[in-house]
Amino acid sequence: MDVSLEYYTKSHCISVKKKINGSREDVWELISKPSNLELFHPFCKSNKTIKWPGVGSIDELIYLNNFKLVREFFKWKKNEGYQLLIGRKGGRKSLVVWEIIKESKDIFLSITVYPHIFRDKPKIISFLPYLFIVKPNMKRYLENVINGLNWHLMHSKPVPKNLFGKHKWFSNLN
Repeated sequence: MDVSLEYYTKSHCISVKKKINGSREDVWELISKPSNLELFHPFCKSNKTIKWPGVGSIDELIYLNNFKLVREFFKWKKNEGYQLLIGRKGGRKSLVVWEIIKESKDIFLSITVYPHIFRDKPKIISFLPYLFIVKPNMKRYLENVINGLNWHLMHSKPVPKNLFGKHKWFSNLN
């Protein structure tokens, strides 16, 4: 898969970086497993593997509210992370970058999303909706995903759904 990063990075990005309670190898082992989101993603109903592992991997994420997205991996580096495009089948895609970072003796996981929502709009027009709607909601979402990964590494069992609270974009709010 040939991906033009210049196109996908035209939009504002949201990034969360958190310290992880495990080694670089622990994190990689977890995030590179087939259907890995079922283990640590608090808003994941299912994570069906279509093709796995490595560059060219594809899986399907169904959120608790039945919203369905497809992830297509185009960069895959053992113990360092991966890059993928996520979106509805046949729809617009957002770029997502997962990085495992070692700083001193600590391990961090960083997830950065370049959402497609305002990519083709001038930044001056999209700035306020991005700042007040997209960024806080996406940041909270990413924090929950990384917290779920940390929780799974500490407890060695799948993270309970909505463990850190419900999310208006991805949880079943009934």
